[in-house]
Amino acid sequence: MASEIILILFGSFLLLLFIGAPITVALGVSTLISFIYLDENPIKFVQIAYTSVGSFPLMALPAFILAGALMEAAGLSRRLINVAESFAGPFTGGMSAATVVACLFFGAISGSGPATTAAVGMLMIPAMIQRGYGKGFSSAVTASAGGLGIVIPPSIPLIIFGIAALGMPPPPAAVELHGTFQTVSIPKLFIAGFLPAFLIAGSLLIVNYFIAKKNNYVGTTEGWSARQIWCELYRGFWALMAPVVILGGIYSGFFTPTEAAIVAIFYTLIVGTFIYREMSWEKLFTALETTTWLTGRVLLIMFTATVFGRLLVENQIPAVIADGMLSFTDNIYLIWFLIIFFLLFVGMFMETLATILILVPVMLPVAYSVGIDPIHFGVVMICTLGIGFQTPPLGENLFIASGISKISIEEISLKALPFAAINTAAIFVIAFFPEISLWLPRFFGY
Repeated sequence: MASEIILILFGSFLLLLFIGAPITVALGVSTLISFIYLDENPIKFVQIAYTSVGSFPLMALPAFILAGALMEAAGLSRRLINVAESFAGPFTGGMSAATVVACLFFGAISGSGPATTAAVGMLMIPAMIQRGYGKGFSSAVTASAGGLGIVIPPSIPLIIFGIAALGMPPPPAAVELHGTFQTVSIPKLFIAGFLPAFLIAGSLLIVNYFIAKKNNYVGTTEGWSARQIWCELYRGFWALMAPVVILGGIYSGFFTPTEAAIVAIFYTLIVGTFIYREMSWEKLFTALETTTWLTGRVLLIMFTATVFGRLLVENQIPAVIADGMLSFTDNIYLIWFLIIFFLLFVGMFMETLATILILVPVMLPVAYSVGIDPIHFGVVMICTLGIGFQTPPLGENLFIASGISKISIEEISLKALPFAAINTAAIFVIAFFPEISLWLPRFFGY
């Protein structure tokens, strides 16, 4: 029965994708066909879908999307970029290095790769081109660094992974073999993402330096100005305080990630309206419109992907896949190779959130079976899928950067290859050394 369901479910899903159906339609229709084959009541499809969006942690999703949109409208993102640029000074490749740092800053607010690329790219790509940087390089470094938006907390994909993994307890056989696994929580995932995000950012800065040196992309001729740095820090103080307030409140236990998202919205509204005075009714409505569109898109995928995942679990399909993979090898390093390269491949063709919801029920049992910690697995999964933002054909960050710089996707993709390669190397380091992800949560008592 399991083999028949695998054939029907994945066969119809891949067929629908091949003929050009939207991923939401492909997920929903393939699941419905399987329900009918199993003689299940179709009302169960609707009940599971409705329940999937009723969880309290999921409320953080639209709230963080709105917070990111409001921070761009209120001028916070521009001030963060100015602070990063002031530190670049005469450093070789200083402007592009500032872009990486700015993406790290803005990612700690928006939690979204495309949002980070758009907010930072609108300011930094034209500025780099004006300073003599190549259009392709400027776009590639921005698209690559934009992927940090989903790794640095608060990350929307980490929230989705946490929600998906909460319903996936470790198999009894894995517990018997490897002992108890730690529970999954969104604050724990957030704090586990910090060091990997900085490792990936550091690897991008190293590649940026060598490419910039080769192409003679220099910084400013004036040198570092302590006065300018101080002025930008002063102007950007309230923008810099945003991630401190959001993340500090979560890690201190003062509020949950969902409550932190609401705090972020009110913080941005107050700063944008009364301190920076850049918030207007027009900008507010634009931010709300953007949030509505993005949230609706995500929730539609969640509706269908959750039912798809539930069908997999109920028919023990993940166990079949795990047994098949473990029959090939039980070496944890080879398992990591298989997982990472599979995620890299899938990330090139599928949207990140849909990939998480589809693959967590399939791959998390495999991770449990070889003793991989679920928090560690979640961080590696999100970091790997982040590369999908900078690789064609899906590559959302590439499209955004291309729209800003007005050059072809092909040219940007070629320039982004060194950054994708170093990112992949950094992910293998994160995978092979679990303490990079797990030390900080343990240090804070999680």
